[in-house]
Amino acid sequence: MTTLIRGGLVHDAVHRDACKADILLADGKIAAIGGGLTAPADAAVFDADGLEVYPGFVDAHTHIGLDGYGIGYEGCDYNEMNDIWTPQLRAIDGINPRDPSLADARKAGVTCVCTGPGSANVLGGTFLAMKTIGDRVDNMIVKDPVAMKCAFGENPKGIYGDKSETPSTRMATAALVREQLFKAQRYMQDLEKAAEDPDEDEPEFDMKCEALLPVLRRELPVHIHAHRADDIATAVRICHEFGLRYVLVHATEGHLIADYLAKENISIICGPMINHRSKPELSGFVMDSPTQLAKAGIPISICTDHPEIPQDLLAVSAGLCVREGLPWQTAMEAITWGP
Repeated sequence: MTTLIRGGLVHDAVHRDACKADILLADGKIAAIGGGLTAPADAAVFDADGLEVYPGFVDAHTHIGLDGYGIGYEGCDYNEMNDIWTPQLRAIDGINPRDPSLADARKAGVTCVCTGPGSANVLGGTFLAMKTIGDRVDNMIVKDPVAMKCAFGENPKGIYGDKSETPSTRMATAALVREQLFKAQRYMQDLEKAAEDPDEDEPEFDMKCEALLPVLRRELPVHIHAHRADDIATAVRICHEFGLRYVLVHATEGHLIADYLAKENISIICGPMINHRSKPELSGFVMDSPTQLAKAGIPISICTDHPEIPQDLLAVSAGLCVREGLPWQTAMEAITWGP
């Protein structure tokens, strides 16, 4: 199938200025962009004269397809709250491709999302990247897995503290992360010894440790849920201890330590931007945080954290950041090729 989108004002998210051009699509991919393009006689032609054409938007952090949008508990599958560490869980096993929010995302131009477990657990499982159209999740995958979820701050300590279980403090949260990483590290070393020496027995199979091997081997980054500046610093400290690759998610108070984070040479997924101070660790929320982070030279993306705000408000979120001083081009990058 070949399609020609003719005469639209094209914003490619690479160049600052838009240009009037044709876009030729062949076999589901962009084949050419330019003026006066020709297409086969049987091609579908869409007249975009007077319209503006954007890339598909990409949301770097969501729980879409896992949260039971409009259903409630029966469809809510993104937080396993009976075990503080569940690195063995995989988002692909809980996604409902017929979740109505995926249709809402498509209508708003969001064509790709990163989605996965919530922040109830210290280690929650793996995220994946997928398209927002399809009838079976296996056919929607762009990459699986893309990251291991790790959470600090109020959420894990609040959920388990209310059950009179560990963690009920930030110290315990950090200790639990270290404990599981140390266990997985020892497990990895024992596997390596057994591979090198036939007289050494392999360790007893441990699915949680197996799930963390790609993290320890730096094949898979951790996506770190953290809002407060002190939680961010704790997370970075632990990542240094174990030599992990990582990306900060939310980083609500990241602007308070922007100089420090810039020296760390890391990326930050900011959002949700349409927000209110709904819990104590969001008390430092300011709308211009992404602007301050970008000015410090930190690569940023913008997310909805769906279902915290609807998926179709991703572009609106970027627009609000522009209102707060983020350059238009940076905002476009933050919801397209940046993520």
